[in-house]
Amino acid sequence: MKRFPATAAAIAAAALSLSACSSDDSSPQEEATQAAQQLCTDLNTLKADNAKLAALNPASATKDQLKDAFDAVQTDWENVKKSASSLRQAEREALEDAAGDLKSSYQDLPGDTTGQQALTQLQPQIQKLDQSATAASTQLKCP
Repeated sequence: MKRFPATAAAIAAAALSLSACSSDDSSPQEEATQAAQQLCTDLNTLKADNAKLAALNPASATKDQLKDAFDAVQTDWENVKKSASSLRQAEREALEDAAGDLKSSYQDLPGDTTGQQALTQLQPQIQKLDQSATAASTQLKCP
C-alpha cells in the first residue's frame, strides 16, 4: 500500500511536466504576423492622429488643442518605432526557427535515405523557410 502514494505522486508529477511542455506559446511565424498587424494598427493610428492635427483650424485652435494633437502624434510615432523593431525581431526569429528546423530535419535523416525520401520528408521545413523568407522580403520591399 505504501507504493500507491508514491506511484500517484510520480504520475501527477509526470502529468504536470507534460502540461508544462505543451504551452500555448506562439510560433515565430505567428509572432511575426502579430507584430506586422500591430505595426499596421500603429501606422493607422499615426495617420489618423496626424490627420486630426492637420485638420485643426488655425483661426480657432487653441495652444492646448495643438499641444494635445501634437503629443498624440509623437506618442503614435514612438509606438510605430517600437512595433517596427518588434516586427524585425519577430521576422528574424521566424527565419532562424525555419532555417534551424530545416537543418535539424536534414541532420536527423537516416543514412540510407534516398534523395526522393529526403525531399519528401524535408518538404514542410523547406516550405516554412520559403514562407518566412518571403514574409521578410515583402516587409523589407526587396526587389
